[in-house]
Amino acid sequence: MKIYVNNKPIETQATSLSGLAEELSLPEKGVAVAIGSKMVPRLQWSETALSEEMSVVIIKAACGG
Repeated sequence: MKIYVNNKPIETQATSLSGLAEELSLPEKGVAVAIGSKMVPRLQWSETALSEEMSVVIIKAACGG
């Protein structure tokens, strides 16, 4: 299915947010995800289903200053 990750279209076989995180090789820590401008807690990723044309925003923490 086609979804949008950070406004870029991608094709994915994942059916849940946790599956997408695995597919994209996201790190275990330092990552926040929002769907429809609502943050999704990591504990809910496995039960959050993806759907066609869904917009997902992934934010990775970065060190620096």
